[in-house]
Amino acid sequence: MASSASRPIAPLPPEHKLRSSLHSSLSSSFSLPSDPINCKRPLRFRSSHCPPSPAALRKAAPVPPTTLNGTKCAATASQSVVEDGSSNSLASSGKARPIRIMVAGGGIGGLVFALAAKNKGMDVKVLERDLSAIRGEGQYRGPIQIQSNALAALEAVDQAVAEEIMANGCVTGDRINGLVDGISGDWYCKFDTFTPAAEKGLPVTRVISRMTLQQILARAVGPEIIENSRNVVSFEDDGTKVIVELEDGEKIEGDLLVGADGIRSKVRNKLFGPCEATYSGYTCYTGIADFIPPDIETVGYRVFLGHKQYFVSSDVGYGKMQWYAFYNEPAGGADQGLKKERLLNLFANWCDGVLDLLIATPEEMILRRDIFDRVPIFNWSKGRTTLLGDSAHAMQPNMGQGGCMAIEDGYQLAVELEKSCKESVKDGKPVDVAAALKRYESERVLRAGAIHGMARMAAIMASTYKPYLGVGLGPLEFLTNLRIPHPGRVGGRFFIGIFMPIMLDWVLGGNSSKLEGRVPSCRLTDKANGNLKKWFVDDDALERAVAAEWYLTPARVMMSELDISTAGSDIIRLVQKEGYSVFVGSKAGEPAEGNFVVIEAPGVSSKHAQISYREGAFYITDLRSADGTWITDIEGRRYRLPSLLPRRLRAGYTIGFGEDSKAAFKVKLRKSELSQKAMGNPQPTEYAAAAS
Repeated sequence: MASSASRPIAPLPPEHKLRSSLHSSLSSSFSLPSDPINCKRPLRFRSSHCPPSPAALRKAAPVPPTTLNGTKCAATASQSVVEDGSSNSLASSGKARPIRIMVAGGGIGGLVFALAAKNKGMDVKVLERDLSAIRGEGQYRGPIQIQSNALAALEAVDQAVAEEIMANGCVTGDRINGLVDGISGDWYCKFDTFTPAAEKGLPVTRVISRMTLQQILARAVGPEIIENSRNVVSFEDDGTKVIVELEDGEKIEGDLLVGADGIRSKVRNKLFGPCEATYSGYTCYTGIADFIPPDIETVGYRVFLGHKQYFVSSDVGYGKMQWYAFYNEPAGGADQGLKKERLLNLFANWCDGVLDLLIATPEEMILRRDIFDRVPIFNWSKGRTTLLGDSAHAMQPNMGQGGCMAIEDGYQLAVELEKSCKESVKDGKPVDVAAALKRYESERVLRAGAIHGMARMAAIMASTYKPYLGVGLGPLEFLTNLRIPHPGRVGGRFFIGIFMPIMLDWVLGGNSSKLEGRVPSCRLTDKANGNLKKWFVDDDALERAVAAEWYLTPARVMMSELDISTAGSDIIRLVQKEGYSVFVGSKAGEPAEGNFVVIEAPGVSSKHAQISYREGAFYITDLRSADGTWITDIEGRRYRLPSLLPRRLRAGYTIGFGEDSKAAFKVKLRKSELSQKAMGNPQPTEYAAAAS
């Protein structure tokens, strides 16, 4: 796992003069870097294809804001030109000015586009309603997954900024990710997000604090571009310019307007008329837990599937996990009691991978919201106005591609505008803004629409998933006790196994050929474990690779992570040492017999069972006990062990030494205290709350 603590931000240099309204808002939240990030210098990759460090890039000498060809997009009253600083420049024949762009909204997509446009020499202004993009909207929306396709687009926009973002992220694409059954925790389908990235020379998927991401982008864009308290409520396009109307009545003029103002976009409503967002059918609870799963080195994120409910967990670095709990119910609901209590009831019979996170999350760190998207549209632009990100294609979070699509949009829009600037120089005509916007739209609409559809399909799959025959059948619900796999589960697994690799290859790498000037490259720091391919096909090898301590904890009590170290004699620790053995019974045996655990409960024989460790696994053997040794496996099946026949133990099993509930123990895995401290979060304020 690769992760990095956020670096301290240098104070704003005195020579920078901020607008008073912007400075007062920014001063309490973040400051700007003391030296500007150089985004223009062409990169020279080493033979290893490992790019220079962010620190090295930031030390590069400042370069004027020009494109790769040394051109600067500009316009005059009668014509648009491109300045190149040479004596025969068209700019020298008349007064020139950069093309003026107004961006409504300072979220991720708006900031990425503003940075790309700025780097190409355009005059861009970000009109933000309340500086949420800088002040820390992400503090309330949790970490965000930036997948390989979006990271590559960021590199094409600004290599140094992309490096800083990746340095502050937690790599998840170098591990196993995928779908599991919510009740058993068994793998349903594993996702390989590493191979498509490595084969196409793309960065590996990361998760980063949304607040950190937005602050990095905002610093790179600059306070002279981002304007506070500038809420765009309407606009007029007269064919030669766009006039934006702000909430306070002020009007601003520019050459084009980009609507990046989110799912409830005012720009979209003005362009195409009011249209209500579509409720997905799911409400979502989300939280951040100070918790380190036992398999953190081998698993990045999981989607736990259930019938009309599902649960997503992801490593976000610094010893924290982010989770989302989706439940199918009407919109507009409210919790009468505690959210955590309700979640523990909704997911009561689910596996430890879900319950451990819920238990470890404080009530105040759990937020709730209903999930909406927009019906896809195939016309994003009219005249000199276009849409970007959620304004154009708000999608459900199931693919983790909402922010990624906005980043791709921002890159492509800047490219198309630059092309029109160059064409205007060649033809001696004004910049054809409308043509640039239509090209941008045609480049983006099908890809964004397809991924929007995939996100909806993922929600449908979760709605229809049934682990066992009888689930959702009302009077026939009793059939679930037989634990017969549902036919749809078997068929779905086969279907997903075939098409998921194809889909991931296209989603992660399908846009890479459009990234002009980006050299395909892989980072040595993104290298995956050498056993990754083996883990994809061998569940047992993946389980044996888990580096954690094994415990037996009282099954009647839900154990939080801290309970392991404070519960004392109620906890039985199993030692992973070849040849290790421990006896369980109602009274201690002779010293010569070795380790002995005494359980004082009815039905426990004096020498009831033996637990041993060999060849990398624990085994339990019943020693002809009177009331038997009972196993409840991860599927919920309960059976009595045959005497003297060893049975392998697995995480999540419940062992009953006899029939009494006081003698029932759950097999739990936990990271050691030392490893918890090593992975702990030195920046606890990074994730102060959560809601996607």
